[in-house]
Amino acid sequence: MKETLKVMNRMVKDGVIEEYAIGGAVGAIYYLEPFDTADLDVFVQVSSTGSDLGVIAPIYDYLIGRGYEARGEFIYIEEIPVQFLPVFNSLTEEAVKNAQTIKYSRVTTRIMRPEHLVAIMLDTGRPRDYLRISMFLEEGAVNMRALNAVLKRHGLMKKWKDNEYRFKP
Repeated sequence: MKETLKVMNRMVKDGVIEEYAIGGAVGAIYYLEPFDTADLDVFVQVSSTGSDLGVIAPIYDYLIGRGYEARGEFIYIEEIPVQFLPVFNSLTEEAVKNAQTIKYSRVTTRIMRPEHLVAIMLDTGRPRDYLRISMFLEEGAVNMRALNAVLKRHGLMKKWKDNEYRFKP
């Protein structure tokens, strides 16, 4: 993982991506008890414009040009399957912008804050996302005041209230 993070930091320095933040299951694991996951989800802010996932083509070109292999939706960086996800709405844009900087094995990296992770999981709404939201709440890993502010800013309060029963112990 350490070497993968170094590559992502190099991508920022080289101007391939403007910024990134780790999200998804690995982001959640930073705040919760570990659980099994298959890949590293990296949300990226890119300067190129366009529709759909074509905006991440420069990322793949850059990494493949350095010997990394693409398989399906993943690109394997130092043997870690990485899925690059361009920010796709105001919530993911805010999550990347406000990500916290941490050290992992003496490498600086960026990880989404728990409130943004929970809001993204709520917005996505898969059964495993609801399970992880419950884990955040049970472990006290999310600041409810900050979460409510994020949910309000991004129009997710009704969805929270409609699904709150799923998160009760």
